[in-house]
Amino acid sequence: MKKIEVLGTGCKKCTTTAEQIEAIAQELGVEVDVAKVTDPAAIMGYQVMSTPAVAIDGKLAHSGSVPNRHKIESMLQG
Repeated sequence: MKKIEVLGTGCKKCTTTAEQIEAIAQELGVEVDVAKVTDPAAIMGYQVMSTPAVAIDGKLAHSGSVPNRHKIESMLQG
């Protein structure tokens, strides 16, 4: 199971990112644990300057926008 953290202050883009990751993971049959991280200190711990951002298993995988489907599939299968 992949541990996915959506980093952001809880804005609409962050919510959309989390929802899309969960939906695409379900379609692909990939087990994920998606958590929204809104604590600025935790977000800065990943050195993220622009949100939403996505960390997978503790490693930053994307930042600055809602990732598109291709990017999400790549993150889930990588």
